[in-house]
Amino acid sequence: MKRFPAKPRRRRALIALVALCLCSGMAATFAQGERTQEGNLIASLDGGLSPLLLPRHRLAPVALHLEGGLQTDDGSTLPRVTGMELGLPGQGVLTTRGLPVCSPTTLRNATPEAANKVCGPALIGRGRLTAEVLITNQPPFTIHARLLAFNGRIDGRRAVILHAFAASPPTVVVLPFVLHLRKGRYGTVLIADLPPSLGPWPHFTHFDMTLSRHYVYRGQKLSYLSASCPLPHIITAGVFSFARATYVLEDGGRISTDIPRGCRAR
Repeated sequence: MKRFPAKPRRRRALIALVALCLCSGMAATFAQGERTQEGNLIASLDGGLSPLLLPRHRLAPVALHLEGGLQTDDGSTLPRVTGMELGLPGQGVLTTRGLPVCSPTTLRNATPEAANKVCGPALIGRGRLTAEVLITNQPPFTIHARLLAFNGRIDGRRAVILHAFAASPPTVVVLPFVLHLRKGRYGTVLIADLPPSLGPWPHFTHFDMTLSRHYVYRGQKLSYLSASCPLPHIITAGVFSFARATYVLEDGGRISTDIPRGCRAR
């Protein structure tokens, strides 16, 4: 019996179906957070974009959620963190044109209510932070802080200014993350230095943060964060390098962890 080749349209539909199944399976595999261990220190990272359904060839507003932290597998004291880097996906775009700016000095000693009062127009996100506090001649204790994220500038560079407030004991920390643009999988990198002047805070155990802001500038609707899902038309879902968290430790060591995530194209 003579066999005829499949019609091109049917063949394309079959390929697309297989690609969708493969990509959906990969996305499900990467739905959970990732963990990296160096010695007894474990770094974790999780998060995602919302919405997941994005245009192929143009940007659309998104919200970014990240959560992660450090822990030790034997319960020993966490090392001090002297620097932190958050790498974000290359297909994302961060827009601050026309967005008000908040100065770190304005937020010193401010409660969340006072911070919102003076810098509310620059608000771009919220979250929470948990840290171990080590004080000489006292047992370590844990503090829980509320996070507010504001658009800012440091030495002329765009920045995310984090305001952390703990009610018990009353403590305020202001931490600037300076934005750097790089080539590679993570085109936007937020870098923070954690100097000794921050005191005993930088023994991080956990953080979670959501960045999202829609605003209007000169009659144009803008979004602080935008992204696309640049896939070939034959594929409707795919996986990409989503985020990387790197912690610089007091002894000069570094520990990083990455997470991939999926998107669906429309």
